[in-house]
Amino acid sequence: MTDPDAMVPILDVLCPMHLVIDASGHIRHAGPTLQKLRPESPLAGQRFLELFELRRPRNVRSMADLLASSRVKLHMRFRDGIQTALKGVLMPLSTECREAPAGAVVNLSFGISILDAVRDYDLLAGDFPATDLTIEMLYLVEAKSAAMAASRKLNRQLQSAKVAAEEQAFTDTLTGLKNRRAMDHVLDRLIAGGRPFALMHVDLDFFKAVNDTLGHAAGDHVLQQVAQIMVEQTRSGDTIARVGGDEFVLLFDGLVDARRLESVATRIIGELERPIPFGDQLAQISASAGTVLSLDYPRPEAAQMLADADLALYASKHKGRAQHSFFSPEMRDPAPAENPSLGQAADMGGEGAAAG
Repeated sequence: MTDPDAMVPILDVLCPMHLVIDASGHIRHAGPTLQKLRPESPLAGQRFLELFELRRPRNVRSMADLLASSRVKLHMRFRDGIQTALKGVLMPLSTECREAPAGAVVNLSFGISILDAVRDYDLLAGDFPATDLTIEMLYLVEAKSAAMAASRKLNRQLQSAKVAAEEQAFTDTLTGLKNRRAMDHVLDRLIAGGRPFALMHVDLDFFKAVNDTLGHAAGDHVLQQVAQIMVEQTRSGDTIARVGGDEFVLLFDGLVDARRLESVATRIIGELERPIPFGDQLAQISASAGTVLSLDYPRPEAAQMLADADLALYASKHKGRAQHSFFSPEMRDPAPAENPSLGQAADMGGEGAAAG
């Protein structure tokens, strides 16, 4: 005869998810890991078929039906609480009378639901037999999770590096403004989007004199102050780009009102005419500006808009500097001696562009 009570210490170590069931179908003992799944109430004393729902084999309604399922894989789950799927196999406990079994031992496992069970019940390596492959699988899962976390972290770092590199490629390092490449990109996007916008070309007056008299360090300082002034006098969504030594292009998405644009240009020029301290000296500059509207064209083109803004800038220079002008078609046909090519307006009167 097999004594179930004598087997319990051995089963607790080798099969910590076992159940010992008596002949009436009541649980006499539950392994420590299985009991951990229902810590609030002892499993011993409860009826097996009331505690568990047998999904396969079907139609198991009595202890006799259960014993008839020995050596067959059982598919079952708790009837209440977390209904974790369990797999099991039942072995009858023999007595001297074969026709009156003393009960049975049911050994259970989680099967493919092991990961959910470990999470739901806070199971540890010590809750499984030392020879159980579950331990190796958990280590592999943990290693995979760590590798995936490291991979995600690396991807985030690479993405951040990519964004930083792209930002650097579109940024003027001296002023922190957009550069010519970024301006071209935004201008193309505005044209493709079909929304009305304005393009303002600003060139500093008397900047070459600052470089010549105070030095290039002073010139760099002045350019940084100019950038700050332009940022302060425009909207957060406007694009400000340094496109040359002392040349800037401003793009105003959705702003084509002439009075508002005139006000922006006037404020910028006024602020730029204030003396800029550099050490114990003062740098004195001004600016001229020319603006063109996308509405001036049936189909705006970037090159033509830049050329026309340059003509408007030339007109401001011609009027005596520290001026702002809107482009008009008449500006395209002045006297030959007064028709500069793109970018030459900034050089009138010996105004060279610093290398920034």
